[in-house]
Amino acid sequence: MKTALMCCLLSLSVYSQKNLDKIIKGGELLVTGLTILKDKPNAPTNGMIEKICVRNKLTDKITLNLSTTGADGTAVLKTMVIPTDGKECLLDLPVGVYTYEIVLPSKEIYKRGEYRFDAATTITVKPN
Repeated sequence: MKTALMCCLLSLSVYSQKNLDKIIKGGELLVTGLTILKDKPNAPTNGMIEKICVRNKLTDKITLNLSTTGADGTAVLKTMVIPTDGKECLLDLPVGVYTYEIVLPSKEIYKRGEYRFDAATTITVKPN
């Protein structure tokens, strides 16, 4: 009787260990799957970018002007006002080369140039 009880307890502990291993492996697969899903949204879909964010580390607020020509020839113009130590985002922009202009409150142009946006991006504007 004592031996039968020991065998029953031993088989129960082996059975629960196997279940625990299955649960752990299932959890690993789930976490790996979520990591893969998390990485995909940065890729553009249908020629659109999910979001472009701009962070301002200057001592004054800034105005960011973005412009480009869309695939159908239409002008795309976007303006953002970003407060000091703030962050603003634009959603669903067409992929392309944009002309940007960062303007200070005194209407002085801080920076001007071109940038190719082809994936979700965060840009930080810092003092020189």
